[in-house]
Amino acid sequence: MSIKRPQFVNNEIYHVVVRSVDESLIFKDESDYYRGIFCIYEFNTTEPIEIWKQRKKRKTIKAGKKAYIDTRNPFVEILTFCFMPNHIHLLLRQIKKNGITDFMRKVGTGYSHYFNKKYSRKGHLFQGRFNAVHIQDNEQLKNTFVYIHVNPVSLVEPSWKEKGVKDPSKVVKFLESYKWSSFLDYIGTANFKSVTNRDFILQVMEGEEGCRESITAWLKYKGELAQIIPFELE
Repeated sequence: MSIKRPQFVNNEIYHVVVRSVDESLIFKDESDYYRGIFCIYEFNTTEPIEIWKQRKKRKTIKAGKKAYIDTRNPFVEILTFCFMPNHIHLLLRQIKKNGITDFMRKVGTGYSHYFNKKYSRKGHLFQGRFNAVHIQDNEQLKNTFVYIHVNPVSLVEPSWKEKGVKDPSKVVKFLESYKWSSFLDYIGTANFKSVTNRDFILQVMEGEEGCRESITAWLKYKGELAQIIPFELE
């Protein structure tokens, strides 16, 4: 049964998840991840754009050592993001009417065109509808912040959901080096800092150290859970 999406309201925050068709890969190499990051930044505008022109513009500015001037008219504020091999998590604040829907359509169409052309494929890349959850309060916001940024745990400990986190310290190091999420920027390591609007969440999470501690505490709890609960081995 399909899950009914909430009505999107300006200045409200939503956790958005978009998945690939049949759980297939949407990021096959590093260049795909970079293109995905570029897409969520550049397509976040009401104005029509062509990616190749934006890339050329950036190269010209960089070569001339000039400052990049952001002229976008954004649909949303991107608060957090996490790219996984077959799905994407976004925490968005809508700032234009129908902004989330228009933004997701633009990103989905643009990235799919790039991916299909690169890998000589046809058809849909993403499932038809993205899922969205309305964030009701700061407690839910904190939990969602953690949930989004610990998603990559499954890449190093695939069975953590059933058996807990076996090596929290190893996983913390992995997350602090995982390039394809906003977590690094939230703990003070410049990564893709122009993509996200972080001031509000940094206030809620009590700064960069609060962001780091929330993740560390969650992983430690999952590690202790693995020792306490007698999981059945398959």
